[in-house]
Parts: sequence; structure tokens; C-alpha cells
Amino acid sequence: MSDVAVIEIPKWGLSMEEGTLVEWLVTEGTAFDKGDLLCEIETSKITNQLEAPFDGLLRRILAKPGETLPVSAPIAICAPTSVSDAEVDRLAADLAATAIPASSAPPLPAATPTATSPVVQSSPVTPAGAAPASRNGGATVVPDVLRGKTDGDVFATRHALRLADELSIDLARVTPTGRGGRISVTDVEHAILDAGGSVAAKAPAVRTGVPGRSTRDDSAVAATPVARRLAAALGINLYDCRATGSRGRVCEADVRDAARRFNPESVAAPNAPSATAAGHETIPLSTMRRAIASRLQESKRNAPHFRLTVDLAIDDLLRLRDEINATVAGVKLSVNDFIVKACAMALVKVPDVNIQYDEQAQAVLRYTSADVSVAVALPAGLITPIVRGADGRSLAGISSEIATLVTKAKAGTLQPDDFQGGTFTVSNLGMFGVREFDAIINPPQGAILAVGTAAERPAIVAGELVSTTVMTVTLSCDHRVIDGATGARFLQQLRAYVESPALMLV
Repeated sequence: MSDVAVIEIPKWGLSMEEGTLVEWLVTEGTAFDKGDLLCEIETSKITNQLEAPFDGLLRRILAKPGETLPVSAPIAICAPTSVSDAEVDRLAADLAATAIPASSAPPLPAATPTATSPVVQSSPVTPAGAAPASRNGGATVVPDVLRGKTDGDVFATRHALRLADELSIDLARVTPTGRGGRISVTDVEHAILDAGGSVAAKAPAVRTGVPGRSTRDDSAVAATPVARRLAAALGINLYDCRATGSRGRVCEADVRDAARRFNPESVAAPNAPSATAAGHETIPLSTMRRAIASRLQESKRNAPHFRLTVDLAIDDLLRLRDEINATVAGVKLSVNDFIVKACAMALVKVPDVNIQYDEQAQAVLRYTSADVSVAVALPAGLITPIVRGADGRSLAGISSEIATLVTKAKAGTLQPDDFQGGTFTVSNLGMFGVREFDAIINPPQGAILAVGTAAERPAIVAGELVSTTVMTVTLSCDHRVIDGATGARFLQQLRAYVESPALMLV
């Protein structure tokens, strides 16, 4: 069966280990072209659409919506009509026999965006005079500005053409972002939302079935004594457990998680309050939340954090911001935009903070350009999209890039390059009125800046009591690679840029 090809879960980014199939965009028996969208797959950070890597005919769907599978797991079989159904069925059976058990994590709803560390809140931009864009449970509402008939020479996927025909949309008015300038279904939906319309919400993905149990001898699996005894008592094979304990061992929580997957009622935690004692809701950790928990727990455990706190007077910065916003058309700078720019310039001045730590190679990677991660809050957790080369960007450029990244993060359309890497992170909770806080370092970076709210405080200037707007920032550093004096020099440079903001304009 040399003409048979298997579609697999792709690996989007170095940290991706599994994906949840959210929705199939094609059905069995459908022919497709290279570049057509086949399905939506959710990872711990993003929800993305899988493009067909070749021309083909979808003969058999192996993975149902809601199933979570490891990278490279087969999800569909493609073959021409010359291959018999019996041959396709035999291949499907062989693939099922060798399949790796699915992850224990329940899937997120299909419309949930995906995400890592603490936070910048941002509101999506709504065109003047348009209703706020939203996804609703009813019919899709198409603004009049998009209505029309699509000409036959528009370069779009078949699904986008079909959707445009159903909704009477002129695709010439839709901005393409697909490969080679091709318009996709996602482009059509984004155009509707950007024009002030609404898109009907998709039904949430529901996990079906119970993952298969392993029958292998698990005596060689690294596990704590408590976990091994509990697994024997609950009838759990240690190969079915995700190892999150110290030194890569299976711990008690891993065994209970596996048991909960196979039989949710069999694993009540010892001394847990009964359901009758107090009403409560059990919310399993999402794929994204588990990824956040794992990465930050590892950072907190492995990286010896130390923290340095300074107060920054930002009266001059606020005056400059107000002047720019009032005089430069189309530019609306935030305080956070200035902080990101100031951090980027300070990182170039103090390159020993502009680093990543390769723990496995025991080496420090020091960068000449500052790629600043900006923590963004999402309903399901946190993600840190990156402003690449922030030291060389203008304030307006940084503001525009952050707005674009926040919009993509909330829409779940970030690509791996948008959030993987970075040399430093800014986490801002000032909009919540938080005066100061400690942030956990986002590995493999060596430092993170926690930004508090700006508030008027009394100060003595030239012997007189005056009111000054002050912002408290706290720098968390990994003491394995950054010393206290180095962190202090970085904060000195940061203060110079923040308190004399004109330096950021030259």
C-alpha cells in the first residue's frame, strides 16, 4: 500500500508533547489539496489548524474530537480509491494496536484560547461605530461592509469559499493570512469579528471513551514507594501514569490522576470533604494549566530566586505619554509600552541579564538583542508572547506589536515562534491595583520583572513635601547565572530610562 499515507499529530514547537483534536474540517471520503485545512488541534499553548501536507483523499478518521494524543500519533488515513476498504481497515487496526495511550487531561472547549507566567490585560479594538465583536451561541452575524458575491478568481480554500457562499460574503474584502496569500475559514471569521459582527460559537469538544490500560510489566518504572503501593492497591499500571515527581519518578498524585481517568469515582482523596458536607465543583486541570503548573513548579524548584525591588518616579513618563497620545495620530501608548521599551534598552546595556540558561548543557546563552516576553492573562491561564528585537523598535512599534500579540493570544492563533524563547519577561499587575509582587522566572530565561500599580506618594524634594507618582517594580533573578550586583545594575539602567523617558526616543 505504497499510495497510503497517514496524517499524524504534528509537533508545533519544542515543548509540545501532545495535542487534543478539537474538530475535523473535512469528512471521510473528501478529497483535499495540499494546504487545505484538515482539522483543529489544541496544544498546551495554542489552538491551530492543521494544513494538508499533500494532495489526497481522506479515507478513514482515526481520532475523534476531544481525544488527546501524543505527538506523531496517527489521526487519519489517506489513500486513493484504488486501495480497497479492507486494506484501509487492516492498516487502521494495526495502527490502533500500536497506539500510545492518550493523555489523562480532559480537553478544553473548542473555542477556548490556549497559553505561560503572570499579566497584561488588553481589550480588543472595535472599529468606530461597530458593535463589539463576539462569539455567540446563535447564528453568525455578518456586517454589511463584508456582504457581496465572491468572484471566481479569489485564492481561498474550498471551505472558505463554501462559508462565504453560505454567508454572502465577498472574499475580496477579507485579508488573507494563509500560505501563499490564501484565504482560510479563520480569515473569514476574523474579518467578521473585526468588522463588528459575531461568529456563532462552536460546540465544545467532548471526550469520548476511556483510554486503554497498559498491560506491560511496570516493575522497572521509576516511582516513589508510596506511589507503587497505591498503584498496586488501585490496580493502576505505572506505565499509565505521567511522571511529575522529583527525579522523573511517578508520585502519589500521578497514580491518583491515572486512577481518576480510568474510574473517576474510585479515587477520593484521603480525608477529603464529602460532597454532602459542602457543595463544590470539581474542575480538572486543562492542558494549558497543567503545562503552566509543570513549568513554573520546575522553575521554582530548580532556580534559586532572589529579588530586588525599587521605586520608580514616573511623572515625566506620564507627561510624555500624554503628549505623544495627544499629538501623534493613531498612537495610543500605555505605561506598559514604556516599561517594555525601557527593559529592552536596559538589557542591551546590561547583557548579563539578557540571557537564557541551558541547564542541560550548563551554559549561558547571552543575546545582543532583547526579545521581551509580555505576560498576557487568558481565561484558561497565562501565556507570554514575545516582542522580538524590542530594543530596536519604536514605542509605537512596541505598542502595535503588543496589541497584535494580545489579540492573537485571545483568539488562540499564536504560532510557536510567537511565544517560545524570549530573553526576559515583563509581568504587569498594576491594572488590578497590586502595589508590588514577586513573579516566578519563565525558564529558560534568567529574570522577570514584576510591575505594580502607579500611585501618588509623598516625597521630599529640595526640602519640600511634594506628591510624586511612583511605581514599584521587583526583579526576580536566577542566582545560578545572575548575581545581585548584576541585577542591581540592570535596575539602575531601567530607572534611568523610566525617569528620563526622552532617552527612549533617541
